[in-house]
Amino acid sequence: MAMDPSQLLGPGEGERLAFGPSTATLKAGVDDALGSFALMDLTIAPGFPGPVPHRHELMVDSFYVLEGVLELRLGDDEVAAPAGSYAIVPPGNVHTFSNPGRDPVRVLNPIAPAGLERYLRELAQRGGPPDPAVMAQLASKYDFAAI
Repeated sequence: MAMDPSQLLGPGEGERLAFGPSTATLKAGVDDALGSFALMDLTIAPGFPGPVPHRHELMVDSFYVLEGVLELRLGDDEVAAPAGSYAIVPPGNVHTFSNPGRDPVRVLNPIAPAGLERYLRELAQRGGPPDPAVMAQLASKYDFAAI
């Protein structure tokens, strides 16, 4: 199977998904690199509560904090992850993230394999901050199990 040609996306380039004042800029997804991974550049607005605690059965989720302090729940542990921190969440592990602070947080979110971006795209198409009921409804279509 042949891959698409190499490509370069500059700063701010990529599909932009908005969740109220928070955004995800998709740099790579299921249509790139044979779907082996996705990469999103997240800007998490101050006060953003994040998704409900959840787990992925097949996907590895990870977070590299570029700016600000990301609040992470990894299993039963709640931790503050300042810029330069990296968290990896293997399949089956409960996690979530939020930004309770006063400043935006910027995070690179590599995931493998790709596909979760389809879930985020559907949420973004509905406009505004994600509705927990809608998130739960869409979760059954994707590797996202709310806890």
